[in-house]
Amino acid sequence: MPGTVLVTGISGYIAKHCALALLSAGYRVRGTVRKQAKAEQVQATLARHADIANLEFVEADLLSDAGWSEAVRDCASVLHLASPFPLAAPKDENDLIRPAVDGTLRVLKAARAGNVKRFVQTSSVAAIYAGHPASHSAPFTESVWSDVDGLGITPYEKSKTLAERAARDFMAGEGGDMHYSSVNPGFVMGPALDTDVESSANVLLMLLRGSYPALPPVPFPIVDVRDVADMHLKALQTKEPSGGRYMGVDRTMRLVEIARTVKEALGADARKVPVRELPAFAVRILALFDSSAATIVPQLNRKLVMDNSRTRQALEMEFRPACQAAVDMARSLIELKLV
Repeated sequence: MPGTVLVTGISGYIAKHCALALLSAGYRVRGTVRKQAKAEQVQATLARHADIANLEFVEADLLSDAGWSEAVRDCASVLHLASPFPLAAPKDENDLIRPAVDGTLRVLKAARAGNVKRFVQTSSVAAIYAGHPASHSAPFTESVWSDVDGLGITPYEKSKTLAERAARDFMAGEGGDMHYSSVNPGFVMGPALDTDVESSANVLLMLLRGSYPALPPVPFPIVDVRDVADMHLKALQTKEPSGGRYMGVDRTMRLVEIARTVKEALGADARKVPVRELPAFAVRILALFDSSAATIVPQLNRKLVMDNSRTRQALEMEFRPACQAAVDMARSLIELKLV
């Protein structure tokens, strides 16, 4: 029978979709929030989409030991989604790395001490493709790791890589019989459930608001948020051995492809969306003055070939089309009156 699942960082965009998937499947869901006021917002959002009788909240912070033993008490499983995802690079990379790595280990240790049976970590394709030279032409698969010392790797990419590495090292040495796996989604699109949106939605908001007249030549390996939630649920239920690494990607699209798809689908609602592409040298100049532009410089004109056939087979996944994920996200942002 489904038991109680702890969802860390339940107020996040992906986490709310995961909570919905769990509740719909009959699980009890306990979500962590840093402040109780955030719990009330999440509760109101989820109540519009599911029966929340089996939903509860606890306060816990990735940077503190307080609350975690209580959070995992009587939980059969943990979905660890809490991790910072900024749009611009921080001045100090440790502002991202510390909560990602230390927080993951803090939750893992609490789960192990609390006899949790299953632990699913939300990692990222950023832990797979980053830091490799632009000349890298082989497909990126679930067995490839980002090079944290590689040229151009961002603090976010480094934080996701180091956090997943730390988790796997912990499991190898202290994990006991707890089943571990990671879900490594690409750039997550799909419908937003409320106005508390994160960095992935900000890209679509930038397009819909016409914030820039043209777009940088960068690729995005896209996955629908509903598929990411399904992957988490399947990772909890899989009979695959512990240690699985599951990449969530439908296909890679250039930003201008996303923009043109949204503009064509939404018509007048997307009238401000730009459909021209900037040359790479112009983006490099802009990056000298704009920290958000600086984060994408290593991706300019890069060809990202993602091969997640192993994941598709292991989890029996059929991914929603990337184009539809982009359109559904854009439409939801308009309906939420964020544009």
